[in-house]
Amino acid sequence: MTSIAVADYPDLDLRHLQVTLPERLAKLATPTCTVDLLAPDVAAPLSAPAWVKPTVRDLLRHRGYRPTGRGKPSSEYLAAAAAKGTLGPINAAVDCGNAVSLHSGIPISVVDVERTSGGLSVDVPGPGNSYVFNRSGQTIDVAGLLCLFDGVGPCANAVKDAQRTKTDEQTSRLLVVLWAPRCPEPDYVDRVLDWLSEQMSALGASVE
Repeated sequence: MTSIAVADYPDLDLRHLQVTLPERLAKLATPTCTVDLLAPDVAAPLSAPAWVKPTVRDLLRHRGYRPTGRGKPSSEYLAAAAAKGTLGPINAAVDCGNAVSLHSGIPISVVDVERTSGGLSVDVPGPGNSYVFNRSGQTIDVAGLLCLFDGVGPCANAVKDAQRTKTDEQTSRLLVVLWAPRCPEPDYVDRVLDWLSEQMSALGASVE
């Protein structure tokens, strides 16, 4: 199991899964039950309590990042897209992560392990750090924002993941990161992680 070195960071309850798919992602269909969960008004195993949104935002503020506007947590983006009816399937792995993030309120990164380089760590980038986050070449300034790093630099966070390590049709090994804060309900993150593991296992994946 790949290890991740995590720097000291206030109120962080980071969790991650390492997922090995039964075949390349291009050959896996998203289960209908997961597609159905990409809507805001369906019954789901979890529903985010009112404290989740401010607690996640507070987590990201500790090193000076402002989690508002276009820089809001990805879980908030998913909720807005679902409310508009524009949150649709992407691929089986990402859809599992999006469904759990949407309903739990916890931001989740889905990273192709084989597209990373070198050791992995979690830390906060300094000024001048940014990366491309989509195929159009748009960039995000990640200074002060808690990030996953590989040997090249920051590659994922609770807002937008780097394009260079996102999943594609050839993906078979995933690192799935829950950017979770310490919560008022002690077992809440455990329940989110368990549900996410169930979603990935339903794809026939091996989950650690």
